[in-house]
Amino acid sequence: MNINISNSSIVPLYEQIQNQIKSQILNGNLKSGEGLPSIRSLAKELKVSIITTKRSYEELEKEGLIQTVVGKGTFVAVKNTERLKEMAMYEIESKLEEIIRQAKSAGVSLEEGIEIFKSIYEDL
Repeated sequence: MNINISNSSIVPLYEQIQNQIKSQILNGNLKSGEGLPSIRSLAKELKVSIITTKRSYEELEKEGLIQTVVGKGTFVAVKNTERLKEMAMYEIESKLEEIIRQAKSAGVSLEEGIEIFKSIYEDL
C-alpha cells in the first residue's frame, strides 16, 4: 500500500492516511477482501504513532470501507457498489463546486467551462 504523508500539511496525519486509503479503495487499487497492514506495522512504516493509524482505521471502519476481524486482521470491506459510487460522486461534486466557484469569479462562462472539462476529460 502506497501512502505518502506530509508533516507540514495542515491536514492531520490520521486524516491524510484515511483519505489515501479511502481513495485507493474507491479507485480499485485496494480490492474487496484485501488485507491491510496491521495498525502497528503501518505506524512503523509511516513513522507515526500507533494512535494515529488506529484513528485512521477506526474512521474508515465507521464509513464501512474496512472491517477488522479479531485475530485475523483488517480487510477492505466487501463492497457495497452503490455506496462506493455514491461516495465517489459526492467527492466529485464537492470538487466541481469549488472549481465552478473559481471559474465564475474569474469570469469563465458555462460554455467555456464545459469546453475545458471536455478537453481535459478526453485527454485523460
